[in-house]
Amino acid sequence: MKFEQYAIAAEIKRSLEELDFKRPTDIQFKAIPSVLKGDDVLAIAQTGTGKTAAFAIPVLHLLHQRYDIKKRKEVKCLVMVPTRELAVQIAEAFVQIGKYTRLEIMGLYGGVEQEEQIRRLDKGIDILVATPGRMFDLVSQGHIDLSSVRILILDEADHMLAKGFIKDINDVLRHLPKRHQTLFFSATIDKEIKDLAYSVVRNPIRIQISPNDPVSKNVSHSVAFVEMDDKRFFLERLVRELPESKVLVFVRTKVRAERVAS
Repeated sequence: MKFEQYAIAAEIKRSLEELDFKRPTDIQFKAIPSVLKGDDVLAIAQTGTGKTAAFAIPVLHLLHQRYDIKKRKEVKCLVMVPTRELAVQIAEAFVQIGKYTRLEIMGLYGGVEQEEQIRRLDKGIDILVATPGRMFDLVSQGHIDLSSVRILILDEADHMLAKGFIKDINDVLRHLPKRHQTLFFSATIDKEIKDLAYSVVRNPIRIQISPNDPVSKNVSHSVAFVEMDDKRFFLERLVRELPESKVLVFVRTKVRAERVAS
């Protein structure tokens, strides 16, 4: 099935075509119809499976169809994420896919001044992608009202638990209307994740995407345990010994990325 065959707004199909989205991934194929029907969804899918579009496409369609300029000041969809980087990434995905709709989308996170964020919020935001800390700061200051949220999305829920955000998740539920749609996405599932999921979703459609072959057969892999002080020298040696190879280095923070690149 192609995206052009889905019963979604022409404005969204237009942006998907420009982004060269032709056919849905497994998680998109399974999640989009359930989200469009208004079901709660519990989805277990690894990073890289296309899960952001799996919730962004149907949510944008639902809010675009119900668009009411009189309710512009209301946050209608809240996406909670554990990190600033993820907030930026997911907000950008919503913006790209929803570029031909009239929906206002914003990524909200700490580490930057509040004033510009407050100005944008006061103009009215339809979809808010937020980390808990800054969001609750602005809720307490009266700049965010969550009482009209129709859709709650918890993305990277396992990482949120690992970062101790369970209280924040429970706190946000107290600000939301009793009847709302919940989409719960996690890369892993264990008892703690399952308990959290079933405390926030109602009779969810459960979707689990597990790649048959997580590591390609033509890829060899190994692990080396290196002391913190030796990592730079280990990496330098590796790059020098493999001058013809492309090297992809993952780091944890923006500052470290700049340091390693330098």
